[in-house]
Amino acid sequence: MAKYVLKRLIHGLVSSFIVVAIVMIMIYTMLDKQLIFAADNVYKNYGNNEKVAYQYRKWEEYGYLDYLTYTDYLSMLVQQGEIDEETKTSIASIGKKEENDSEKVAEYVQKFKDYCNANGYTVVRLNAIMVSPKKYANGGAQQLFAYKPLPITHRLVAYITGLISIDNIHYVQKTYGDELENIGLTFTLHDPVYGGTKFSPAIIGNGTKHKYLLYFDNKFPFIHQNLVTLNLGESYAVNQGVDVFETMNKAQGSYVMSTITFPTGLTEESADDLHSAVYVSGSMLANKVNSDRFTDDYTSVTTVKSGKSKMGYSFSIGIIAVLLAYLIGLPLGLAMARHKDKLIDKLGTIYIVFIIAVPSLAYIFLFKAIGGKLGLPTTFDMESGSWLIYLLPIISLALPSIGNNMKWLRRYMIDQMNSDYVKFARSGGLSESEIFRKHILKNAAIPIVHGIPASVLGALVGAIITERVYVVPGAGNLLTIAINQYDNGVIVGVTLFYAVLSVVSIILGDVLISIVDPRISYSGKAR
Repeated sequence: MAKYVLKRLIHGLVSSFIVVAIVMIMIYTMLDKQLIFAADNVYKNYGNNEKVAYQYRKWEEYGYLDYLTYTDYLSMLVQQGEIDEETKTSIASIGKKEENDSEKVAEYVQKFKDYCNANGYTVVRLNAIMVSPKKYANGGAQQLFAYKPLPITHRLVAYITGLISIDNIHYVQKTYGDELENIGLTFTLHDPVYGGTKFSPAIIGNGTKHKYLLYFDNKFPFIHQNLVTLNLGESYAVNQGVDVFETMNKAQGSYVMSTITFPTGLTEESADDLHSAVYVSGSMLANKVNSDRFTDDYTSVTTVKSGKSKMGYSFSIGIIAVLLAYLIGLPLGLAMARHKDKLIDKLGTIYIVFIIAVPSLAYIFLFKAIGGKLGLPTTFDMESGSWLIYLLPIISLALPSIGNNMKWLRRYMIDQMNSDYVKFARSGGLSESEIFRKHILKNAAIPIVHGIPASVLGALVGAIITERVYVVPGAGNLLTIAINQYDNGVIVGVTLFYAVLSVVSIILGDVLISIVDPRISYSGKAR
């Protein structure tokens, strides 16, 4: 069994990455990259040369190309020791046109061009656009930069190798070049977040990206870690600058205020979550608010909010719908099979035909209208403390699943009723109740059991139509929003997440049916 599971898992992961590669090829080669600016208000506010430069900067962020400015090139020369900061400052400003460059500037502009040509970059120089001899047009300042398209293989390898990141004490020096004192990890039994008085073990880093690598609190699952991070891809439109996985797992709603004691000893009512502190170079001295609260540059923190995450809302609604689908659908399917062609079977068949024939959007709006007439909430409100806001979305999700379970269990059981082993059981004197319970149901349930993991894990990704109709802030419509806004990072990340969930659900389904039916074996040995 273990060998089979490992083999299927490896094959499934390879298949998932193939799917991601196909999606990347479709996005980066078949779609016009100009479309990513369709909902970009910053782009719309730029003009002339600044708009062109902004396009290339964003294309670099979206993974289309590598973008290098003349200023970046000069900074590289400073790091290499070829020039000093004073020289860099004196040659950083290029002329409005190439013929206006000073002799020294022209020398380094030529070096920049030679470097770019040698490394496969295309150099772009945009002359200044003037409305008068001394006044620039809006966004008309001169620009000098270079770009190099990135091959799809480079993008795919970079994505896969960056999926999992492990925090380490060299992060600050490697990323920012800052030299910190007392670099390393500290283990404490009394977390400073609680004033050092409450017993709460924690591992605190210095030189790491996250200040708290491991800590305990009173929120499920009670033990939390920032040591290993899953990076599905950064969003540039749906949730700008935030990773897809964090977007799905980040709490929503209003701020939850509590009495917080900051590292400097300042105590105030705040929603800041000190356990989420991330290093930002120079942030403490650059901001007085930070210097009043923090003793180092671990100043970037998230806030505590009252609601669940997108995935949390989707799973809360989905898992209850799944439970109802099995708890109601299976007994009704069993009753329909046992009383074939009788009243309960005919009524069940009418329900199944209705729920299958009517488009999902139609009956969801029907349930919403009926619920509204009965006084039930028809729009999801994160700030509402009433469980009634979950009722209509759960009903809309559960009813079609109930019909589906009724249909398939009835079919499987009727198929089994005509089998030879049932006839032998009857001839052996077993009652119809025993035959149904011990033989027919057990065999008919095998295909149903195989789908249970997919139903449970599918609750994590939500339901697109249901969540949009009831305005549920879940994960269901995340992919559709990303597609509408051409957010490539989210599209790729959600695709991989869906693919891996599908693989895991299939493997768990195989394991589950082997437990239910010992005749099914994955050992590969002949019987």
